[in-house]
Amino acid sequence: MSGAHAESVIKNIIRAIVQQCAARGHAVSDTLVAFMVKAVVLDPRNGFNVDRTLTKQDVQKLEELCLGKLMEECSPSLDTIKMQVHFDMNYTSRREFLEEIHRVLESRLSSVSREITDSRVKTREEFDALYCKIITYIQLRSAMGSPTDDTALKEATAALQSVFPQTELGAFMVLLKRDKEQQLRELTMIVTGIRLFNKASKKGGEETDLQELMPSILNEALPVTSKSIEKELSVSQTLAWRYTSVLEKQSDSQPAECDPPAVLLKQALYNVRQHEVFLKMLLADACLCAKHVEMLQTALSSQMKLLKETIQAKTAVPTANVFPRFKSLSELWSALQDEAQLLNILRSILLSLQPFTASQAKIFSEACVDGLLEAAEVKTDQQRMAESADERIVPAEMNTQEWLLPETTTSFDELPLQYNGVCGYSLVTRDGLLLPGYPHIGVFHHEEKLYVFSSKEAALTFASSPGDFIAEVAEKAKLSPELIQLLQLHRQFSCVSPYSELQPGESLLVKPITKCESGTQTDIHPLETNIDKSYEWNEWELRRKAIKLADLRTKETRSMQTDLSHMRRETATQTWPPKDAATQSKRDGDSSVPRPQVYLAGLRGQRDAHVVQTNLTRPVDQ
Repeated sequence: MSGAHAESVIKNIIRAIVQQCAARGHAVSDTLVAFMVKAVVLDPRNGFNVDRTLTKQDVQKLEELCLGKLMEECSPSLDTIKMQVHFDMNYTSRREFLEEIHRVLESRLSSVSREITDSRVKTREEFDALYCKIITYIQLRSAMGSPTDDTALKEATAALQSVFPQTELGAFMVLLKRDKEQQLRELTMIVTGIRLFNKASKKGGEETDLQELMPSILNEALPVTSKSIEKELSVSQTLAWRYTSVLEKQSDSQPAECDPPAVLLKQALYNVRQHEVFLKMLLADACLCAKHVEMLQTALSSQMKLLKETIQAKTAVPTANVFPRFKSLSELWSALQDEAQLLNILRSILLSLQPFTASQAKIFSEACVDGLLEAAEVKTDQQRMAESADERIVPAEMNTQEWLLPETTTSFDELPLQYNGVCGYSLVTRDGLLLPGYPHIGVFHHEEKLYVFSSKEAALTFASSPGDFIAEVAEKAKLSPELIQLLQLHRQFSCVSPYSELQPGESLLVKPITKCESGTQTDIHPLETNIDKSYEWNEWELRRKAIKLADLRTKETRSMQTDLSHMRRETATQTWPPKDAATQSKRDGDSSVPRPQVYLAGLRGQRDAHVVQTNLTRPVDQ
């Protein structure tokens, strides 16, 4: 069967199953149906051969089997698969959660922002309406009160008028759309910082408790989320320990006729163990959120102190000093808002997982499990670890095997363990029983994978023939498809992808292409090198070298006459002898100017005599 034809067949099968489930009143997703089709094909009890082309009978049989599994009532196995699909479709990394929160906020504010940036106001009333829209935008983005709250609206208006009075709207309107959006974000940050500072500094110098500055949704979500997850986790772990003890009791003794089938008990165990894995992931994220909130609170407190020291009792402060502080406060406030939103998302995922554990709780009530346990001891995972505390692998005795120990391995607690930390030996030898492995015994390194075990005996037996045990684990997963996700066996089952990567109609009934990493190494120069250091390809460089070799500056020219060259032509040369010459460029000259002489008569002898001035200077022409 070609790849395109197989893909078309699978798409038709999935579409038909979804329609039939809808006709029977069960809404199922394409992702769930696609995985169920793969699980049915992988199950050897169903007799499908991936190398053979599907006939009409095969397609009909496949649809019936899938419908039967999807329509099962009160099935812990089906609930586990549904829980896995739901979690993988709704859970993602912290970074992607925050990106989604920001994307939702921007989409919610896009219409208001578009009205502001695209408006063309002319009249006074239109200017007033535009200013009100800017205040509404700031209220929505900052999330400091509702736009319909009069008190919050007055605070936002007063803060905005102090940094952006209504007279500045004219300059705002001539900006480009991109610049308008940027200025709106900056105004929001400054106004938010001003309101936070005003809230922290009340009249009379009275300081507000830092807890009062936290977003209200954060104060509500932070204590509730972690406690809710821890409570659910405690319930699931207790159920897992009780189911494990019941299965151990039945495996050690002959079960009574009235006891429920071991298959249902194992399905219930897989259900609560998967629930436990998901709850641990949510709890780790919630603890990380709490740590980030603590860091943000510390940063907010320090920024508030710096801002108070900058402003103090001054009536006017340069904007270059305070505006960056206000923006820092706003960024910290937004980060706290993001943490609150993330906690609400984690809590909603927690609540959405609860319906997927209802079937096992309905089948095995607390009284029923107590009756099955009778006097059997219920051991916790911590008690089992304490019992095996003295069991250690000695690597010196295992020359042909590689073992990792805490004393010799860096980042030992962060090793990526195979089977999600479950003991593969117990899973095979105890008919699908899930027992956690304990790394302190020793981590077995085999074919780039790391395995842990519940006891030293299990470790040694598994290490003696790892290939057989790995194949047996795969067979167990084929019979219980929920183990593929629980034990992280997607690489072993190459044709089964994680739910988050699964595409409806993905080719299934063909063998996956096996790949392996390989590498080769060759010599850089397998032949002996023969490099001419004096080789030169440039013609002009060769000319330069030739001239340098000739060294014409130190040479003299000589001539001689031979029988063949003499008397060939007459040569005449004309020369001009040198001559004396003189040139006059200037002449000497002088001039004589008459000396000025003035005579005054009547200066002596007479007191009141009249003085007569006589000029005796000779004329120039004389």
